[in-house]
Amino acid sequence: MEWRSKGSPRPKKARMSKSKVKCMLVCFFDSMRIVHKEWVPAGQTVNRYYYKDFLERLRKRVIRVRPNIATYWILHHDNVPVHAVFSVTQFLTSKGIAVMPQPPYSPDLTPCDFFLFQKAKLTMKGHHFESTEDIQRSVMQALNDILQAAFQECYKQWHDRWKTCVQAQGMYFEGDRILVDE
Repeated sequence: MEWRSKGSPRPKKARMSKSKVKCMLVCFFDSMRIVHKEWVPAGQTVNRYYYKDFLERLRKRVIRVRPNIATYWILHHDNVPVHAVFSVTQFLTSKGIAVMPQPPYSPDLTPCDFFLFQKAKLTMKGHHFESTEDIQRSVMQALNDILQAAFQECYKQWHDRWKTCVQAQGMYFEGDRILVDE
């Protein structure tokens, strides 16, 4: 807020310009490290066909790099519509991959949102990138620098967040406080 007379001009505000370069990363990790990550090709829409093919590549990667969990692992999806499409759920069922459901309006339960992407953003904050390759290189470096202990701490936080969600019995909560509508 500022004091000014009726006739004075509007104050100028600095605005950030939108990025001309955009790229999307699809990434899965466990309590040890990142298991699989892929950059979505420019212009590609992540639809049921693309995602189902991606899940097949993820499944093969899990078998190769995490053989100890390859026969039984649980996939935690957020609420993106492509995750709930029949062909995707049918594929996951046919491969014996269990899915942990995500309650609606709960981004605070998704480890990518509260942990992984925050780590990447922190290292990139304030940097300007000239190309998609520069962005991808920086993100990959940030992800590769995350220590195993940080992934394990993420899973502890995830457990605590789910515990709070279950204790809330479907009621809305922020942080560790359950908000009651009276």
